Amino acid sequence: MAVLTETYTLPNGVKIPQVGFGTWQIPNGEAAYNAVAEALRQGYRHIDTAHGYGNEESVGKAIRDSGIPRDQIFVTSKLPAGAKTAEAAQEAFEESMSRLNLGYIDMYLIHAPWPWDDFGGDYREQNRVVWQQMEGFYKSKKVHAIGISNFNVRDQEDLYAHCTIKPMALQLQYYIGFTEDDNVQCAKANGLLVEAFSPLATGFLLNNAAVQAVADHYHVGVAQVALRYVLQKGLLPLPKAVSPAHIEANTQLDFTISEADMQVLDALEDTAPGEDNNRY
Repeated sequence: MAVLTETYTLPNGVKIPQVGFGTWQIPNGEAAYNAVAEALRQGYRHIDTAHGYGNEESVGKAIRDSGIPRDQIFVTSKLPAGAKTAEAAQEAFEESMSRLNLGYIDMYLIHAPWPWDDFGGDYREQNRVVWQQMEGFYKSKKVHAIGISNFNVRDQEDLYAHCTIKPMALQLQYYIGFTEDDNVQCAKANGLLVEAFSPLATGFLLNNAAVQAVADHYHVGVAQVALRYVLQKGLLPLPKAVSPAHIEANTQLDFTISEADMQVLDALEDTAPGEDNNRY
């Protein structure tokens, strides 16, 4: 359990719990409320949501109802991928603040460098404008850290070259067999913390026999190996689950994968057939 509350330190000195609870694809209402409430009961203190997930209202309510002091829970949300003007960014941010109703957002990310309906498009100029708004949110102290999500090297480097306050974190898709090394290396070289969403490849990784063999060696499940792998790479995993049993299982990370087994996992490719890789 201690692993959930151990922290990384963002470039501005803010502490962030090294394992987060993801809420992508969990519907607003009872499902999201119950999942977040259970995660908090199980010891999670880092909750990840987004405007685009449509569940900020329930996520915020579960956090408020938990009885846990606000300053003990780290909350991330994200600016919609399609908000590529200053006005759209301001409007979306105010909506997220209202829906969460938590007083402030610990970390706020640009969800993607391009709108989802123009996947991989070149929006570098628009992102410079939007980033100025992000810097404003940060300066207002309504947000304690700012960052980016799904940015490739091209989009990262352009933003770094045109910002006043550098992003503090990059969130991207990352799991055994799909590690986006060029994007990770670019972010780390610029001092960003890298977060791994879909560390279980939205469940497709759970059927991988090679990863199962490693899991058997440590008497744990594939999910635990997948999350521990991310931690040992120095990244922050964001597992998602809805059943109490799976939420609890994902907290059992107090073991170490040997260097030899890490090399076995590093060598795996195509570990999650059926998973849509967020690659461009």
